[in-house]
Amino acid sequence: MVQNVIQEKRMKEYFIEATKEILRGEGLRAISVRNISQKAGYSYATLYNYFKDVKDLIFECVRDFSQDCEDFIEKKVKNVPPGVERIRAITKTYSLFFIQYPGIFELFFIENTTDLGSKKPTLELINTFYAKQCEADMEYAIKRGKINAEDSDLLIDTLFNATVGILLNYVVRKHPVTYKAYTKSLKDQIDFILDRH
Repeated sequence: MVQNVIQEKRMKEYFIEATKEILRGEGLRAISVRNISQKAGYSYATLYNYFKDVKDLIFECVRDFSQDCEDFIEKKVKNVPPGVERIRAITKTYSLFFIQYPGIFELFFIENTTDLGSKKPTLELINTFYAKQCEADMEYAIKRGKINAEDSDLLIDTLFNATVGILLNYVVRKHPVTYKAYTKSLKDQIDFILDRH
């Protein structure tokens, strides 16, 4: 019995890792049962022994990518003082993660939500992830009177929407043209939003 559970977990991981690799490199359009199975080294029929469908598998990838992003942020901001300064750093690092992995950005923010399946948890995870990264620092800033508690939700929403909008323009529209100009634009907008509070 234990051996079967271990085997199932191992097989699921093969398919999840194969899917993540495709998503990172080529994006959601390259996802198919055959591509995933070929990358994992198993037949496509085997995939259905472990996942209901490809959308079920993509949900697992969204959870893994969210954890990857959280680990990336945590590592980059661990020495930044808590509160407003860490919110700035989290926002910049969050953006940097998606710049490095445009296929993940595409999965999270460009693809039609129906392509992610009818799984409410997938969309909820994507839509609340940034706010959760900032939650402790927002509470810290509120307690110290740096941010008004009544404005905190709107502030996080504004930062999130501005960051995703700037990312969208840069990743899809190549505006601004250079990474340096992109980072300056992002910094200026983050500062504008946070400094007004």
